[in-house]
Amino acid sequence: MVMRDGTDAPLRLLPWTTADGRPCYLSAQGPDSRLSRMADEVETELLGSATYVLDAAKSLLAEPGARERELRFAGVRLTEALGDVLRIAVSRGGRLREE
Repeated sequence: MVMRDGTDAPLRLLPWTTADGRPCYLSAQGPDSRLSRMADEVETELLGSATYVLDAAKSLLAEPGARERELRFAGVRLTEALGDVLRIAVSRGGRLREE
């Protein structure tokens, strides 16, 4: 489902949430607004961070002596990264349907 504003324009799901964890949306007619460009930059940083976390977790899992605390830490970081990547996928998927 694509969220829309009062003018029936689609709302962009932003890559961050409110202080209480609710999703943030941007009502903009195009991808060139200042806030839209900032969201693009944040998405790029989050994807880069997810790549780093994935690579680090793969290395840790390849270590036969990895400790429970290290594995738990990696699991927490992986779930955070996956949540970020899924939010980006939903946002970009919604924008693709509008093109």
